[in-house]
Amino acid sequence: MLLRAHGRAVGMPSDDDMGNSEVGHNALGSGQVYAQGAALVSDAIASGSLFEGAAWQEVVANAAREGATLHLIGLLSDGNVHSHIAHARALVEAACNAGVRHVRLHVLLDGRDVPETSALDYLLPFEAFLSALREGGADARIASGGGRMRITMDRYEADWDMVARGWSVHVHGEAARFPSAEAAVKSFRAAQPGIIDQDLPAFVVADAAGPVGCIRDGDSVVLFNFRGDRAIEITRAFEDESLDAFDRGQRPRVVFAGMLQYDGDLKLPARFLVSPPAIRNTMGEFLARAGVPQLAISETQKFGHVTYFWNGNRSSPFDPALERWIEIPSDRVPFEQRPWMKAAEITDALIAELQTGRYRSARVNYANGDMVGHTGNYAAAVMAVEAVDLALSRLLPVIDALGGVALITADHGNAEEMFELDRETGAALHTPEGRIRAKTSHTLNPVPLYLHDRVSGGRLGLRQDPGCGLANVAATTLHLLGFEAPAMWCPSLLELRPR
Repeated sequence: MLLRAHGRAVGMPSDDDMGNSEVGHNALGSGQVYAQGAALVSDAIASGSLFEGAAWQEVVANAAREGATLHLIGLLSDGNVHSHIAHARALVEAACNAGVRHVRLHVLLDGRDVPETSALDYLLPFEAFLSALREGGADARIASGGGRMRITMDRYEADWDMVARGWSVHVHGEAARFPSAEAAVKSFRAAQPGIIDQDLPAFVVADAAGPVGCIRDGDSVVLFNFRGDRAIEITRAFEDESLDAFDRGQRPRVVFAGMLQYDGDLKLPARFLVSPPAIRNTMGEFLARAGVPQLAISETQKFGHVTYFWNGNRSSPFDPALERWIEIPSDRVPFEQRPWMKAAEITDALIAELQTGRYRSARVNYANGDMVGHTGNYAAAVMAVEAVDLALSRLLPVIDALGGVALITADHGNAEEMFELDRETGAALHTPEGRIRAKTSHTLNPVPLYLHDRVSGGRLGLRQDPGCGLANVAATTLHLLGFEAPAMWCPSLLELRPR
């Protein structure tokens, strides 16, 4: 059967919004649909509550002082997975209207949640917007940037060097210098034909006097990404006095705020513009209270998804005595170069743990289809899917031998559609050079849900419901374990069939 994994089914603002791993795992793990960061921020901007909040007022009051600057760091696209360009624009306008005289943007270029070489489609209109502000007397400029997979947006401490490069360019102005972000993108593309936006090197915008926007003592900094996983490390770089993951050099003392609080357990950041969703009554909590031993396993790239996001944005187990979390370290190479990733190692560890007989419930994420799908490399994506198929061919017979069942699904679409399609005709889109255009973003497609069952003699099945989504999986899982799901959850899809 198929499950909805995008739009309102996972708490996004509209059904035109693709799903993502964060909201997908929130839905899978909680059995409920919560309004997520994209919707919460858009609503807070539209209502004006963001700008009335104490955090924004503090940021602006500090940046409006003589000699101070407001710096905005974030992903500049409309992918609506980690950020939205409209949010950045709203913050710039509000700051200028509040008397902030100097605003600098440190832009992360996408090409991952949006078409792979679309950076100028966002940069040029945004530069025109900033130019109009300058004509009105504001000093608002782009100061630095680079591809999101080269700088700043690491997650789960997989590659602190990414954060170090971002810190050097945003804070200290240390990177190749260009007169504008547009010039940087065009220069990099000319030097490296075929490079896609997420991989573009870091750059600094500079004039005759040097970099136009290093971050200094006394400035204000807002990270306008709303999604937490790729925001935590750069947040720690600004807020954590004891951080020693890389050499920060002279660390500026700033008034820092995140768009949301990215980790409620760790209180990161301390100051945030919009409150995150308060996700309660998750499956992990239910099973812990019921005394059910649980296993969560993935490689680094998705480890936080089967733990933190699955448990409703909670950094630690509900009951450490009953829950084991296993992280298989990810390789630090481009995903298209090793599309099998850690599927074999995950499966080895998972099989060994299941055969101990300790667990009644286990969850695993194979990251291949998502991470390799984002590269736009079709051949690599085929190998990635084959790697997962091979892993399942090893895993499922073990589950059969142990008398268990398995639910197999995905948190969103991606690798099943590796070329951009016209929504109206379904025809493949082409680049100006005539090539079929690779698709690097998630899709709006529903995802399959399979019930693998060799123990019930065919009595267990899944009922078809066109309105069901990822949030229905939690109650289905509890049903398989012999529990009644909480009333606030989306209903179980499990049904008993006549013999």
